[in-house]
Amino acid sequence: MAHLLVFGPGYTASHIVIAAQEREFAVETIDRATFADEAHVTAAIGRATHILSSVPPDGDADPVLARHGPAIARSDARWIGYLSSSGVYGDTGGAWVDEAAPVGAGRRTARTAADLAWQALHPQVRVFRLPGIYGPGRSPFDRVRSGQAHRVDLPGQVFSRIHVDDIVGGVLASIERGPAGVFNLADDRPASQNAVIEAACALLGIAPPPLLPLDRAGLSPAARAFYAENRRVANGRAKRLLGWTPRHPDYRAGLRALMA
Repeated sequence: MAHLLVFGPGYTASHIVIAAQEREFAVETIDRATFADEAHVTAAIGRATHILSSVPPDGDADPVLARHGPAIARSDARWIGYLSSSGVYGDTGGAWVDEAAPVGAGRRTARTAADLAWQALHPQVRVFRLPGIYGPGRSPFDRVRSGQAHRVDLPGQVFSRIHVDDIVGGVLASIERGPAGVFNLADDRPASQNAVIEAACALLGIAPPPLLPLDRAGLSPAARAFYAENRRVANGRAKRLLGWTPRHPDYRAGLRALMA
């Protein structure tokens, strides 16, 4: 039986776990409670035919690589995946980026270092670079309803995003037939955050939040840093090499699915 070991069963990885179990994978997870148990984790790595890490860097280091990287590097797993971020590309002024674009110029230097270290760890590694993730329980609808949605007056600002179900689809396509390497998983239509919030409000039948200058929007430092970058993430490589197509090709389709 195929045996999937997952480090960090958070929001996205939990969706992957459910889908893998539906495909009759045996699934084992390593969470905070078991992470430091060296013997337990080493044995789990030895049992795994597939390994996935969704754990982000902690400070300047990737905790999975720092503690368990050598055991993973020695493993006989036939598939290893790492959920990275398209933030490794930094700001491109709204230009498209694919997997051949340089990395490391953005605000996420630790994420870039982890991304590159995973690529070098094992010949079977697949790195998935993800933009903004949304889905059930983590969507524009939730932000609007909670009063946390913003519209910021930044003409030309654009982002890529992906529905969590399409991350699951991309990862499963990689497991079933994809080669090792780096893959952007993003939808087909980058758009401004304002457009997404406005569409969510229209579906909810409420007025959108006011359009405010960046310095009056009351954003956290992390949110302000988010708006400091502007890029479009191309997904053609994943389509070609994984045979993957997003079920939700743009934010409108994704929002309609969530509303349904």
